[in-house]
Amino acid sequence: MNHIPVHLSTSSVYPENAAYAFDLAQRLGYDGVEIMVWTDPVTQEAGALNALAELHELQIGAIHAPTLLLAQRLWGWEPWGKIERALDLAAEVGAQCVVAHPPFRWQRGYAEGFVEGVAEREERWGVPIGVENMFPWRTGASAMQAYLPGPDPRPYPYANVTLDISHAATAGTDALELARDLGPRIRHLHLGDSFGSFKDEHLVPGRGRQRCQEVLEFLVEQEFTGVVSLEVGTRRMSSPVREEALAESLAFAREHLGQHDLPGARRHTS
Repeated sequence: MNHIPVHLSTSSVYPENAAYAFDLAQRLGYDGVEIMVWTDPVTQEAGALNALAELHELQIGAIHAPTLLLAQRLWGWEPWGKIERALDLAAEVGAQCVVAHPPFRWQRGYAEGFVEGVAEREERWGVPIGVENMFPWRTGASAMQAYLPGPDPRPYPYANVTLDISHAATAGTDALELARDLGPRIRHLHLGDSFGSFKDEHLVPGRGRQRCQEVLEFLVEQEFTGVVSLEVGTRRMSSPVREEALAESLAFAREHLGQHDLPGARRHTS
C-alpha cells in the first residue's frame, strides 16, 4: 500500500518557531514538515532548514510561499519574485511542491498572467506549484471576491492544486466534491476541520463538520502521491494542549489513511 506522508505545517505551531515545529513533529511521529515562509529567519534559509531536517530525520514536503495578506512585505513586494524565491528554496531543500495563493484582486497585473505564469515557472524550475483554493471574504450577509482569477481552482487549467479543507468550508464548498472534481490535479492537501464559519477555522480534524475522513479515504483510493499536511490553528493553546491537539490530528490522519502501524497512529499521551 502506498504510504502517503503526513507532515506538520510550521503554521500549526505559530507563534512558536520552525525549530520547535521540527522537534514536535519528530516527537509526535510525523513524517515531515511543511515550511510556511514567515518572519522567522529559519523559514527563509535553505541551510538552516536542511540542518533541522537532518537533525530530526524528517522530510520537508512543501514550501508555502509568502503570499498571505499578512506576509505582503516578506521577500519584497513583487509577487513573482516571491514565487521564484520559494521555488529556489524548494529545490534546495528537496520539497516536492510550492504552495501559493491566487493573486489578490488589487494585484491585477500579476493576476492577468497568473495561470500562464504558474505553468511557465513549473516547467522552468521542475517544481510543482500547488495553487490553493481560497474563499470569498465574508462579513455577515455580505461577501467580497478577494482573489483573481478566482478562489476556486476548478475552472482554471492549473496542473497542480493544494486542496485546503478549511478554506473549502469557508467558501461553502463540499470538500469531498471539490476533491473528486480536481482528481489527479491535487498535489498537496491541507488537512484541517471547520464548522463552515467565515473565520477560516483550521480546527483539529474530527472536531468540526467537514468530510475530512472521506477526503483522506478518497486520496487513498486515488493512489495519491503527494503529501497530507496538518494546518491547524493552535495560536491560543498552551504548549501541552497544542501538542495533544497535533497528536490527535496525526492520529486522525493515520487512521483514515489506513496507516495503523505507523508512528503517531495512536493518541500521544504525556
